[in-house]
Amino acid sequence: MSDKPPYWFPVKRYGWGWGLPITWQGWVVLAIFVGLLIAGALWLLPSYGKPAFVVYVLLLVAAFTFVCWLKGEPPGWHWGSK
Repeated sequence: MSDKPPYWFPVKRYGWGWGLPITWQGWVVLAIFVGLLIAGALWLLPSYGKPAFVVYVLLLVAAFTFVCWLKGEPPGWHWGSK
């Protein structure tokens, strides 16, 4: 058994943050995030306008970032291979 934690999101090779998911759980979280973005665009934009959609997107991004922070590798600046 590996001592490494099962990260869902690896750090990016260049820059700060996380890359594409490496586990099925990460892909499910990403798919839900994208699906909620599309649903919000289809529902909020025509009904409530741009300000409501911007608030909605900011909340979704904050939630997605929180999940990445919990289940991803520790973020930091990277300038190439690990």
